[in-house]
Amino acid sequence: MLGLLQRVSTASVTVDNAIVGKIDQGILLLLGIQKNDTPETADKLIDKILAYRLFSDENHKMNYNLQQIAGGILVVSQFTLAADTNKGLRPSFSSAAPPAQAKELYDYLVEQLRRKHPIVETGIFAADMKVALVNDGPVTFMLEMQ
Repeated sequence: MLGLLQRVSTASVTVDNAIVGKIDQGILLLLGIQKNDTPETADKLIDKILAYRLFSDENHKMNYNLQQIAGGILVVSQFTLAADTNKGLRPSFSSAAPPAQAKELYDYLVEQLRRKHPIVETGIFAADMKVALVNDGPVTFMLEMQ
């Protein structure tokens, strides 16, 4: 499971000209689900995201996590994170989970996040989404759970 975390001042997702998810300060999580991912993989990623220290303290050191700043998390499914770009000029998505498996794990991850954190917004799985964000820093980290 791949999670691209972006520390944001604000982020939103629009589908068909309507905002479907929006947060202020927090994390935009672009989520890539691969064939071998399981609920246990999702649990590991959730725990790491919630504890990951990517917000600055009073000394401008990244010492605070999402929960300590009471920030939001906006989850957006993005199967293109699972692309293999090593050969040729067209990405291969052979490691990406099939849509039904990916949707099940996406829903599981969102449900578990909502049990552990009060501010969780989402895009719409497999929709054509427009994502807007102000990357704070910029600060971006790729997390990979196996």
